[in-house]
Amino acid sequence: MSAFDTFLQSVLERAEAEARQEGSATIEARHLLLAIAARDPGAAGLDYQRVKDALRGEFEHSLGSAGVSPGVPPTPTRDPGRRPRLGTTFKLAMERMAAEHRKRDLRPEHLLLGILQAEAGTVPRALALAGIDRAELIERVRSTL
Repeated sequence: MSAFDTFLQSVLERAEAEARQEGSATIEARHLLLAIAARDPGAAGLDYQRVKDALRGEFEHSLGSAGVSPGVPPTPTRDPGRRPRLGTTFKLAMERMAAEHRKRDLRPEHLLLGILQAEAGTVPRALALAGIDRAELIERVRSTL
């Protein structure tokens, strides 16, 4: 296995754990982002707690936009026997990564770019609400390649 394959396997395992902890039926791009931040706290300056807080803020903001008072967040229903499946935003992030780079050239930063390049969705909204300039973050990640 290549170094990237080893990295990807560990990120996928952590992303699945994040989805399970959240009670999500799917593994999404937000779970990948959390997994990368947990595995490599220096990844483009994103630490795990900051990403987690940004995603929580986005969730509460979305609830408020729908007219639901955030108050006490609902307790997720967890089914320990059910394995989360791959979600749409997960697949799109992987497709963006694969479309722009050959497999033999892949590095962890490419996966992060695949996540960050989403124009809409939970991750870009969370970053914006947290005051993180997504375009600047993308350029910072690209500069490391």
